[in-house]
Amino acid sequence: MNGNLGAPTPTHILAVENLRLAIGGVHVVDGVDLTIGRGRILALVGESGCGKSLTALSILRLLPKAAQFISGRILFGDRDLAALNERELGALRGNEVSAIFQEPITSLNPLMKSGRQVAEALVLHRGLGPRDAWREAIAMLERVGIPDPERRADQYPFEASGGMCQRIMIASALICRPKLLIADEPTTALDVTIQAQILELMRQLRDEVGTAILLITHDMGVVADIADDVAVMYGGRVVESGSVETVFADPAHPYTRLLLATVPKLDGDRKTVLRTIEGAVPSADAWPEGCRFRTRCPLADAVCTRTPPLAPVRDPVRRAACWHADRVAEVA
Repeated sequence: MNGNLGAPTPTHILAVENLRLAIGGVHVVDGVDLTIGRGRILALVGESGCGKSLTALSILRLLPKAAQFISGRILFGDRDLAALNERELGALRGNEVSAIFQEPITSLNPLMKSGRQVAEALVLHRGLGPRDAWREAIAMLERVGIPDPERRADQYPFEASGGMCQRIMIASALICRPKLLIADEPTTALDVTIQAQILELMRQLRDEVGTAILLITHDMGVVADIADDVAVMYGGRVVESGSVETVFADPAHPYTRLLLATVPKLDGDRKTVLRTIEGAVPSADAWPEGCRFRTRCPLADAVCTRTPPLAPVRDPVRRAACWHADRVAEVA
């Protein structure tokens, strides 16, 4: 991940370069660079309000009306998604690129039976007849853990629970075996058993057909379990990126280290008080100059009033935006 990406290499399916988004004239995503390797799972993590979901929505040009695309390139293969027209985007969405959103009930058509919504992409993008598409939809509903899938397929979304609707949406997103899956908190409404099933299904999709996955989550345990790479966002910017193994073992940004410290330890003392990060994420119209984490950072000093670049640190593929990356181990 770097600030001069160019076209994606053969090993990358997606490259986001210098993405800037604004709401009401305020930059809420400010110069984000991301690359996702083919067949790899990239987790985008950070506190609420850091710009994770807006970054994801921009890839499919599904930004809310209040959000404005300022600049950047979103390269999927040799196509810049930011430059496609609506017809070209329509052929891409739900086919080569699919998405799972946080609130499934708002993403499903309340007037269309669940099975038809799952089957629709196969008819539209793969040319299957209605009967064959219906059979494939029922098989996918069963695969995402929906009991009695034939009956559920013949029902409307309002007849299902929130968790059931989430699984219906996941089935719809996976039915065409996309090259890239954008999953925004995909297991939020699910119990731990179904959560494990869905994460395993996503892993299988990656292994079987090489689907790359952009996983937006706040759950560092999920990141450790399923992701290959991780990008940490704060204040509308990526502050650290690299493989999960290296970032978790040896974080190079104070924010990453503090995030990892907040994760409960199963083998720890049950009476241990859970760690928190002091302070709160500033609103986008009140971000401090320089490093945006400096008002909460125990290492902050005068140099932090200048913006640190997202630069290589410790190995060629690690990136961190911190003037004191060599001192992060001091953060307790």
